[in-house]
Amino acid sequence: MKKSSFLAWILRMNLIKRWSPMHLVKEEDVAEHSHQVAVIAHLLATVRNVYCGGDINPERAATVALYHEVSETKLQDINHATKYSTPALTAEFKKIEDMAELECLDSLPVKLQPLFKELLVQKDVDAEYKKLVKAADVIAAYFKACDELKFHNPEFISVKKRLGDKVEAYKIEMEEVKIFMDMFEEGCLANIDDLS
Repeated sequence: MKKSSFLAWILRMNLIKRWSPMHLVKEEDVAEHSHQVAVIAHLLATVRNVYCGGDINPERAATVALYHEVSETKLQDINHATKYSTPALTAEFKKIEDMAELECLDSLPVKLQPLFKELLVQKDVDAEYKKLVKAADVIAAYFKACDELKFHNPEFISVKKRLGDKVEAYKIEMEEVKIFMDMFEEGCLANIDDLS
């Protein structure tokens, strides 16, 4: 049986810092972010099923979210302003991410690879799940930006606006996002005394 380095790479996600090269009040790593996106994706899928007549598997959504940043185990986090600075640069970064995802997939034993391909290789993820996880990813990043601003970090002023605009667009496009934000945003932005 083939020895696999797959889990070793996944377990290093907590060593990969997000938001570089920005100043942070509270550091965030890829493992923490992936966990938050998984929880939000699970909730979004559940809200879709309960309130919007959807039929999507919340556990599948959470699992896709857990692995959505797998390329960063090889590449680190690439700042949004750099990655999306020009269409040509974005295309090149996407190619490199595709290669990193395939490398992660290839690190698994051959018998497991077909079961993980639609989780690890983003272009092979089912479109419905990919869209829901992307919305969850944006929501998690939006909450992070709001949190940094709460502690007076001006680095996140434009980030919050950009992500807030994306959240608003998702609210129009996906009813479950609007319901989710109405249901959970206020609590996520509250301080501990207000939650109590």
